[in-house]
Amino acid sequence: MKNVWKPTGLAGAALASLCIAGARAEDAEKTAPETWSLHAQFTFVDQYHPAFRSPYRGADSLDPGSRGNETIDATLFAGVRLWGGGEAYANPEIDQGFGLSNTLGVAGFPSGEAYKVGKSAPYFRLQRLFFRQSFDLGGDAQTVDAGANQLAGSHSADNLVITGGKISVTDIFDTNAYAHDPKSDFLNWSLIDAGAFDYAADAWGYSYGITAEWTQGRWTLRTGLFDLSQVPNSTALETDFSQFEMVLEGEERHTLLGAPGKLKLLGFLNRGRMGDYRDAVALGQATGRAPDTALVRRYASRPGGSVNLEQQISDDLGLFARASLNDGSKEAYEFTEINRSLALGLSLKGSDWGRAHDTVGFAGVANGLSDSARRYFAAGGMGILIGDGRLPHYGSERILEAYYNAALTEGLGLSADYQFIADPAYNGDRGPVSVLAVRLHAQI
Repeated sequence: MKNVWKPTGLAGAALASLCIAGARAEDAEKTAPETWSLHAQFTFVDQYHPAFRSPYRGADSLDPGSRGNETIDATLFAGVRLWGGGEAYANPEIDQGFGLSNTLGVAGFPSGEAYKVGKSAPYFRLQRLFFRQSFDLGGDAQTVDAGANQLAGSHSADNLVITGGKISVTDIFDTNAYAHDPKSDFLNWSLIDAGAFDYAADAWGYSYGITAEWTQGRWTLRTGLFDLSQVPNSTALETDFSQFEMVLEGEERHTLLGAPGKLKLLGFLNRGRMGDYRDAVALGQATGRAPDTALVRRYASRPGGSVNLEQQISDDLGLFARASLNDGSKEAYEFTEINRSLALGLSLKGSDWGRAHDTVGFAGVANGLSDSARRYFAAGGMGILIGDGRLPHYGSERILEAYYNAALTEGLGLSADYQFIADPAYNGDRGPVSVLAVRLHAQI
């Protein structure tokens, strides 16, 4: 496939995107019940950082030289209505490319489009395959618009939705209207998701699981059970829930000064074979080697939680905030080495300058490690994303991000993105780092 279609830089990506965007779905706005649907998306991201200060580096460090990498993904969203309330979906996807430094070196990694597995040649994955059953429980009828993994139709305001199969935990949990989609809004991992939410996922961000969502009035309660990876940060998932994650989230919808908003409280518990940082450091000291959590793994639990706010301020301006915390005594299992995180940002539509479909976003996040994690990395330990071989001057990882997403045509957007990262991987000896990006996204 590489010889047949190999985008080179922005021009190749633009050609592929325009081909996708040129195929318009008929009756996109219809709300009559659909029996089946096909949608697609294409996203190209090219990121670059200039050289930065680095007196030393480790195996999992961000490369201090002037570097750039690109990622490409194309996804098909296929859905079919099986019976009343019953729907099935499949999302085959083609991926290619690498995150900066092979997705290493920053706990709040700068591209949500970069997986932990990178390849130079395009490769195929079936990222989602799931079933959804909805039950009407009363209240006014609400329209469901046609979209990716969503068949046009209607349901009652009060309802129960059961979802099972292969999905991403963050398809359902920790969503936010202003910061959750690296294809069109912020790119940083710790802005699009709660940084300390160590959600169950393989190296591509997906898991097997089942969820239930009960909506009653202005409240929604969600719960889910998901498979963890067979070992932390693995490409292979458990299939029998012998290592698992439980998630519970409550959502409250409100109106503040006439504008809608949502507040979500989330708790999770990971249960599996994981290493304790203190045990790893003690073993390393006893053997004269760098600590390694893989050598001290045992069956244990790791809890955490988050608070997630989205609030519309005006028709064009919205605010979001997230705060999250997890048990920092044990290694990160799936996501990244963040034990506490606080994020705040704004999203603004371009109506004031005659570009109503454009969006500009500004946000900042501060990520931190627990005392146990600091001692582990200071002794030379390696993690999922970080490990400079030493950590003599710890500092919270502070990230600022700004983007402008310009709507070129319906379904086609071009973005420019800038991130400033202070103390990458919590290391005051390295950085700061500036990361620039261009993003092209098309969807039908």
